[in-house]
Amino acid sequence: MILCDIGNTTTDILENGVYRKIPLTEFKPELLSGEAWYCCVNHNMSGMLEVLPNWHNIVSVIDWNKYYPTMGIDRVMVCEAIDDGVIMDAGSAITVDVMRDGVHQGGFISLGLRAAQEAYARLSPALTTSFNFEVDLTIMAKNTPDALTVGFLAPLVHKIESLGKPIYMTGGDAQIMARYFSDAIVDERLVFKGMQKLINKGLQC
Repeated sequence: MILCDIGNTTTDILENGVYRKIPLTEFKPELLSGEAWYCCVNHNMSGMLEVLPNWHNIVSVIDWNKYYPTMGIDRVMVCEAIDDGVIMDAGSAITVDVMRDGVHQGGFISLGLRAAQEAYARLSPALTTSFNFEVDLTIMAKNTPDALTVGFLAPLVHKIESLGKPIYMTGGDAQIMARYFSDAIVDERLVFKGMQKLINKGLQC
């Protein structure tokens, strides 16, 4: 079985236990044989896959009663992977969701780290600087990089910690964010684990 997480620029593929990431421009789904399941945020690619008989959209086996209708498919997949906990997907945006007994309790969306730095830079040339990920978030900053880092990350970290549940992280900036949480579990395959659980449920029905 082939599992694919298709974004706007890259495709993550898990095939026979082997993980690979390829640029979307090099993704040729018609060349992959065997049964394939996909989640996709790229509407153009979704249209191409719908006509391939061996490709199946994971949306078809989601119980949408557990989520709100406009919730992103990647968020749904990472939530399906975890029955109880807080899930952070730290990518272009940072999404945080809470699961309890396999049911989505809600969540929130923040700017991703790069997007936040770019947003500050647009406010003023004086704020064109990188975050300092070594700064202590519990103290008041005395320079611009530290002030921006504390201002953006401290409320985010505090909110997540206040939820009082195990924390799971995925996404390109998961390793950076994990340093602020002593017991966070980083798992880059949460999307695939959620897909596999949904597929197994569907096959059992």
